[in-house]
Amino acid sequence: MFETVTLSLARGFMMTLRLFTLTLLFSLPLGLLIASGVITKKALSYPLRFLIWIIRGTPLMLQLLVVYYGPGIFLGRNIWGMGDEGRFIASLAAFVINYACYFAEIFRGGIQSIPVGQYEAGRVLGLSDKQIFRNIVLLQVIKKIIPPISNEVITLVKDTSLARVIAVYEIIWSGQSFIKSQGIIWPLFYTGIFYLLFSGLLTILFDRMEERLSYFV
Repeated sequence: MFETVTLSLARGFMMTLRLFTLTLLFSLPLGLLIASGVITKKALSYPLRFLIWIIRGTPLMLQLLVVYYGPGIFLGRNIWGMGDEGRFIASLAAFVINYACYFAEIFRGGIQSIPVGQYEAGRVLGLSDKQIFRNIVLLQVIKKIIPPISNEVITLVKDTSLARVIAVYEIIWSGQSFIKSQGIIWPLFYTGIFYLLFSGLLTILFDRMEERLSYFV
């Protein structure tokens, strides 16, 4: 029984890991783009701030339901595709939008925390704005945003469990299924070991990153 449960949870965790990885892959650059729009594009600033306000002010579970069922209700057709893959794509879209908005605020705070004098010094040296950002600002911003980014990333690990609300077969769904089929609850608690180990690995990774950037004060 233990082997059967472990294999089932491992399959569920692979879906969790897939959702986690793809969410980071798309939401981090999208968050940077949103932050850039808020800071530099006056025409986009207010609409983007309004989007961030909505996303940060409503539950992720509600957003998952709206993203998955909304197109069918408002457009009269399912844009996500059928079956498990369609539900996964819908959950991925909801997660990317949600986390991109949170990352955007982190990026914005990090960029705006750099003193204006550093930009001015770069211009005096004849550097372009892109060179100033890449060679002077970027590493300092990364140093400043690692702690809040690490918090969001570890939160994402746990938030992936919300995907089961639209029947995405992730690890919690897998553990919960044994309550219905076998009448046992310990597999559900067993899922916590997967989360703890994965979160522990991420914590070590981010600690190492902070150490490598410790030469920035």
